[in-house]
Amino acid sequence: MTRCRVEMRTVQHRVLGANKLPDAAWMDTFEHAVGFIGKQRESVQFTALVEMTRERQVPLLRWLAKRPLRALELADVWPKLLDICAWFQAHPRPGVYLREVDVPGMDSKFIERYRGVLGELLECVLPAEAIDFSRSGVSQFAGRFGLCEKPLRIRFRMLDANKSLFRTHSATQDITLDAASFAELDPDVQRVFITENEINFLAFPPHPDSMAVFGAGYGFEMLANTTWLTKRQIHYWGDIDTHGFAILDQLRGRFDHVKSFLMNRETLLAFESQWDREDEQAVHDLARLNEIERALFNELRDNRLRGNLRLEQERISFGWVEAALAAL
Repeated sequence: MTRCRVEMRTVQHRVLGANKLPDAAWMDTFEHAVGFIGKQRESVQFTALVEMTRERQVPLLRWLAKRPLRALELADVWPKLLDICAWFQAHPRPGVYLREVDVPGMDSKFIERYRGVLGELLECVLPAEAIDFSRSGVSQFAGRFGLCEKPLRIRFRMLDANKSLFRTHSATQDITLDAASFAELDPDVQRVFITENEINFLAFPPHPDSMAVFGAGYGFEMLANTTWLTKRQIHYWGDIDTHGFAILDQLRGRFDHVKSFLMNRETLLAFESQWDREDEQAVHDLARLNEIERALFNELRDNRLRGNLRLEQERISFGWVEAALAAL
């Protein structure tokens, strides 16, 4: 039976006189309190978690104090999480793939499943030098704690058969390299076309002294160390919409000499019948666009031609593409 002690106070009423009314209710013991709310089992379970953590990972006690309900959700796997923390303490920034983390009774899928909470726990138990604080979020768990990451890969085609990398001397070669190998490639071409659409990449017409790179939307980390690109003419071909220009602007953050390709008002108006709708526009200012690009971006952003206007690059006729290449 739950024991509850009620304190009373005297209230003086001008008509009813003095009356005693309840003023506070007290549970004199912790056990009485958890019994009153029906949480005895959870209380016993949390106490066990605290004792286990005090024996094995004292730095995590403050995490338990902040996240008791989350800790109860993890009660069944808490010993395994402590084992993983101990492994990282013994192997700070291990430089291995997640598959190589050798904790008895554990597999990489378990760690992947609990990356979110493990990130919080490891930040409590590891020294600052073992954590890369520039990497954040579940997707960057490996980089944050010194595990090997999947290599970034770059897909490209040589558009000049005479510059083929293999003996077939074909401009249809579709090659993929990891970013480090691509950075060492330094091919014998003068022009590099970056396009965001896979079919456009595969069907890109042959062109002398040139290659095509299949882009990846926002983010050009894969090209960060490719210094030979600074000595090549780079042409970026994206959709004619606000995000297409935002990606162009971002690419210029790495290579300021990039030129846009078929991202002009003439092309947009020539294919009015192929106009589509952009779901959500990029509305921030783009400082790296040139005057002509910025004027078209502002027309799109301000919906002067049509609301959320978009012309996808694959809707431009192949003949128009060939003519633009010939004009170069």
